[in-house]
Amino acid sequence: MDKLELRTIVRTRKRAMTPEEISRRSEKLAELFLASEQYQKARTLYGYLPYNQEVRTVPILEQALRDGKQVAVPKVYADRMRFILLSDLTQVAKGYAGIPEPIADAPVAGDKTALVLMPGLAFDPQGHRIGYGGGFYDKFLADEPNHPTVALCYDFQVFDHLDTQTHDIPVDLVLWA
Repeated sequence: MDKLELRTIVRTRKRAMTPEEISRRSEKLAELFLASEQYQKARTLYGYLPYNQEVRTVPILEQALRDGKQVAVPKVYADRMRFILLSDLTQVAKGYAGIPEPIADAPVAGDKTALVLMPGLAFDPQGHRIGYGGGFYDKFLADEPNHPTVALCYDFQVFDHLDTQTHDIPVDLVLWA
């Protein structure tokens, strides 16, 4: 199955989810993530703000702040993204493609080993990932390769094997519920 067909299948399944199902699965994923060794070791979390039916990450980001970690989320500039530190998760607005991002352009996060929470449409247990097509995370991780990475997704987003290209950077850990 090619990327276009895969994206169509996953988007259709995501749109069929009820708000209650999204909330329930997101809570389970937050529990798994917050208990992970990767989260426990991290000083800084490069997260993302959810869009449409994505896993609800705001409770995770709020917990990271309560745990004394720095939290940053991406902001898109042309074909690249930078992570902007946030201490107030309400200081966001619709940005690139309608996705929430920080209103401010600073302070830019600079932790070269921050844990990166990766969004995506499809994953396999080996960490291969099909994103939304912009290549922002692959470009970011190509420039900063020392970040540990974790993806959170719904069980129907996990496939036995994904065919990826050489520029597609796999994630270290995929958690699903």
